[in-house]
Amino acid sequence: MAIIDIGGVPHAYELTPPPDTPSTPVLVFIHGWLLSRQYWQPLIQKLAPHYQCLIYDLRGFGESKPTSFSNQRGYDLAAYAEDLEQLLQGLDIHRAWLVGHSLGGSIALWGADISSHRVRGVICLNAGGGIYLKEEFERFRTMGKQLVKRRPRWLSYFPLLDLLFVRAMVARPLSRHWGRQRLIDFVGADASAALGALLDTTTEKEVHLLPQIVARLKQPVYFLAGAKDKIMEPKYVQHLASFHHLFKNGGNNVIEIPDCGHLSMVEQPEIVAEEMSSILSHHPPSPTSSQQTQKRKTRKGYNST
Repeated sequence: MAIIDIGGVPHAYELTPPPDTPSTPVLVFIHGWLLSRQYWQPLIQKLAPHYQCLIYDLRGFGESKPTSFSNQRGYDLAAYAEDLEQLLQGLDIHRAWLVGHSLGGSIALWGADISSHRVRGVICLNAGGGIYLKEEFERFRTMGKQLVKRRPRWLSYFPLLDLLFVRAMVARPLSRHWGRQRLIDFVGADASAALGALLDTTTEKEVHLLPQIVARLKQPVYFLAGAKDKIMEPKYVQHLASFHHLFKNGGNNVIEIPDCGHLSMVEQPEIVAEEMSSILSHHPPSPTSSQQTQKRKTRKGYNST
């Protein structure tokens, strides 16, 4: 694990070595609410031999904890996308594909808009929306606030409680390892960040802005939906995807994963990795400026060889 300062907050991240083909983009993974970078490990193991991969903990989650000296900033999608831009700049990443899960998918979409000069494409996992249903959102926000405020710190030591987390939001029970990790991340999330990210990203204004962001993105954007996802049902994934030009032009930018709930990256990592590899193979990286110059010279007969 390495640490980088972003806006006065130490952010934990991991960056795999570059592959033998350095022209490939860096895959940047963005986790969801009350989670951490750890959930990307199954995908990293499959993709790192072919792509350099970056995973990091969002501000206030995992090991990216604000300190008493940190500058207090908002927790809306734009703020997290600005954090992402600073991360890419700080690590000197100029060609990236963003891969976001749930809330991380929304951050990835905003990030592609803010950092269009760096981001070559987006893959959203279990992320959708764009429809504001007042009663449902109010119920969700109320439950979320109670969930965050009432979690005692000793909860992670409660015997067998991790068994509840292996079944929550998934189509089939996860291994107990993931139940334990989910419990740790749930208890350990910074209260201000957990509440801020919940409340600031689910306002009517934020929900209605997301389709506008998707509609103006020039980069390719793909959506992977869990067929049995009860948190972000496929119909809401389809709705948000429909605003992108790939969908409007008849392209299939929505991929439904069978027997999968809301945590596709740990429920079905093999399928997700295969679909991601297929998507990336259809969008090879553009030549660098030096490569383009060499091609022009070759066409004109200036090749020194």
